[in-house]
Amino acid sequence: MSVKNETIQSQATQYLTFMLREEGFAIEISKVREVLDVTTMTRIPRMPEYLSGVINLRGNVVPVMDLGQKLGMGSIEYTKNTCIMIVELEVDANLVEMGVLTDSVQMVLDLNPEDIESVPKMGTNLNTEFIKGMGRQTEEKFLIILDIDKVLASEGEAALREMDSTASVQAVGSSPEEAVGAEA
Repeated sequence: MSVKNETIQSQATQYLTFMLREEGFAIEISKVREVLDVTTMTRIPRMPEYLSGVINLRGNVVPVMDLGQKLGMGSIEYTKNTCIMIVELEVDANLVEMGVLTDSVQMVLDLNPEDIESVPKMGTNLNTEFIKGMGRQTEEKFLIILDIDKVLASEGEAALREMDSTASVQAVGSSPEEAVGAEA
């Protein structure tokens, strides 16, 4: 292998590709902790529609979001390929786990910087800051590369607040049930 090829390969970033409502998306593989089959979710009242519920992941409560619905693409239709990607977000210097429902996970793909186009200008009223770029999958087809931290930022902050409030309630010595009763 030549030195030039080694340099180009060392600049490649790995992305996990997945489908949402027949469109291809990708996020950096370093953000994905694991991929799970869909399991039983507990729906929480008064949550936004895109929050599907929470799951028990080895004793931890992890919120799960329908990523397609969060992005305005409609609700998921569950199939045998539907899965949950567990992603790690950095919120206020803390790592927070979130589950993300996808229609299917495809593969890990190496993309070089020259294979990633900048986000096209869509007008002044459209917020595209959650898109890192457009990855060239084939000559005609692009993958939308998401900045998952920006997509999920508000949910990560809410999860962190929930963890903090649970820890402070338990530190005081009262149970979470007593705290809920005190709020009412």
